Amino acid sequence: MERSKKPANIPVSPTIPTPNVSISQDNSRITASLPTGESVEVLLYGATIISWKAKGKENLFLSSKAHLDGSKAVRGGIPLVFPVFGPPPADHATTGLPQHGFARTSKWEYLGKSTSESSATPNSKGDASVKLDFGLSHTMLDKIPSEWKNYEFGITYSVTLNKEDLETSFAIRNTGEKDWEFQTLFHTYLAVDNISQVSVSGLEGASYKDKTQGGKEVKGTSGPITIGGEVDRNYSQGPTKLITIAEKNKPRYELYRDLLIDVVVWNPWETKAKGMADFGPEDGYKKMICVEAGSVMQWNTLEAGDTWEGGQRIKAL
Repeated sequence: MERSKKPANIPVSPTIPTPNVSISQDNSRITASLPTGESVEVLLYGATIISWKAKGKENLFLSSKAHLDGSKAVRGGIPLVFPVFGPPPADHATTGLPQHGFARTSKWEYLGKSTSESSATPNSKGDASVKLDFGLSHTMLDKIPSEWKNYEFGITYSVTLNKEDLETSFAIRNTGEKDWEFQTLFHTYLAVDNISQVSVSGLEGASYKDKTQGGKEVKGTSGPITIGGEVDRNYSQGPTKLITIAEKNKPRYELYRDLLIDVVVWNPWETKAKGMADFGPEDGYKKMICVEAGSVMQWNTLEAGDTWEGGQRIKAL
């Protein structure tokens, strides 16, 4: 029998897409992607980001000869520098550590993910971001060949993938009873199409130490940085300055820093690239530029029980 007044069907809300996070079969890497197509891949060895795709392209340079098996620090992506930048100085607590410290050559623990709230608007494409957290502590290291074996620490490293940018941040805790000093940096390899057409703005007028001239102090120039040979510069610059990496006079990346006052600009160029066994292809130096946010021009002292935080945000344009 047909009823004259049937109850209306209960509307069913469409399923809102959510980020996808997967762990490789060998538990060596974590991959996260947004419903809009952006993705990030993190190797647990060193918690090294080895891929970041946004705007329909890969935004990080990864050497074709990079070691991804945990046998050596990764050449490319975003390796993590801690607790020392460069070769450890003599007569310091870091003496005996490998170059750039042990963070980039240690296996980190994946702590889990969190996502932004989904929008309820009809045209929503799902969650706007996904954050991956990784952890490293002194208890996870087999052996530290320096005075650092007497220090206790815990680090939470967060990687947040947004639609247009990638955020990386550190929370470094002194969990022991002794104060200690450290340096840290995000060793970011940005992908470019042609290094000869790249310029870096935002460091105009800032002096720097030129490592190609033995660390000589050099006065900054008034114009953007361009690359026509080996460049290895350590800038000390205020934390609020925006850095823009352009190609063919068109902005390609914007770098924002939080409590990271120093910037390293690096490209090995032809001769030095050939001398690195894990750098490839041979002309790969034409396809990358390192613009690295950190705190490396002096030592940071972290007192017992205190936490230091810092981070960066890279926007793909």
